[in-house]
Amino acid sequence: MTRALLLLALLLVGGCASGPTGTDEARVLRLGHGLSTDHPVHLAMQAMAAHVDSASGGRLQIAVYPSGQLGSERECLELLQIGSLAMTKVSASVLEGFAPEFAVFSLPYLFRDEAHRLAFFESAIGQEMLATTEAFRFRGLTYYDAGARSYYTVEAPVRTPDDLRGLKIRVQESPTSMRMVRAMGGSPTPISWGELYTALQQGVVDGAENNPPSYYLSRHYEVAPYFVLNEHTAVPDVLVIGTPVWDTLSDQEQRWLRGAAEASAALEEELWRASTAEALQAVTEAGAEVIEMSAADRTPFSARVAAMLTDVDPATRALIERIQAVGASADSSGVPS
Repeated sequence: MTRALLLLALLLVGGCASGPTGTDEARVLRLGHGLSTDHPVHLAMQAMAAHVDSASGGRLQIAVYPSGQLGSERECLELLQIGSLAMTKVSASVLEGFAPEFAVFSLPYLFRDEAHRLAFFESAIGQEMLATTEAFRFRGLTYYDAGARSYYTVEAPVRTPDDLRGLKIRVQESPTSMRMVRAMGGSPTPISWGELYTALQQGVVDGAENNPPSYYLSRHYEVAPYFVLNEHTAVPDVLVIGTPVWDTLSDQEQRWLRGAAEASAALEEELWRASTAEALQAVTEAGAEVIEMSAADRTPFSARVAAMLTDVDPATRALIERIQAVGASADSSGVPS
């Protein structure tokens, strides 16, 4: 743990069980994340806080700290592990570094479409995966849809995988994401989200990949105006709570929190759709070129990375098969999806 993180832990320690009112009746769970206050996930978490407050009659509350106030995603996870922070939102790609099962979300073209993706979130296998991180002292409460990720570039659009040749593409710190970009012909370059605008502007990287709301809210369209909707991956966000805090909650408090988390996820799906439509319209009006792609247009991309879904160990292959079965009939546990 870094010195800065340790100092932050000391400042927050004990805060998870005490509220700003100074009363013993209110228990406040602190939730830190790196998104802006106009992001759909932040708005959903604010709604979750209101839901918990209402359901508990003010006895359980959530204080949300956005915009990286309490550290990066990894730093917030570390704070959860030691009990100095209650909750955070992380990309499933970040969880890959803790629970190997989450690497599956970074695999390209795992989900057939949006309906398949959303059905997975509520499926038996989706819920099982949320519990796989307990060995690392935190557990998932719900998924937040983060849409599909596509390429955007500075000089010219990436209409085919061949257009990626020689381009440095910013990726998250995910080995699977790096392998995907490399397989498609690009040069994966991990850079922190906060440094990406300048990196695009100064030519440190030639492009990046993300979803439409992130492309818009980050203003990356100002420096990388070509956005091609090849939708290669769909990596969800995950709302997690540290087990040092979760295990101290009563059964009733856990039920309040679970109910509020589920309600916030349903709201976030609606907010995400609206935010995506708004983002695509806004960047187009600002001069960016948004290129829609048909299933046939995406085929060359998926063909380049098809081996990533088959060249895996038996456990990952079984997991992929269960995920791909969701929505087709019932998952392997027999629970309709």
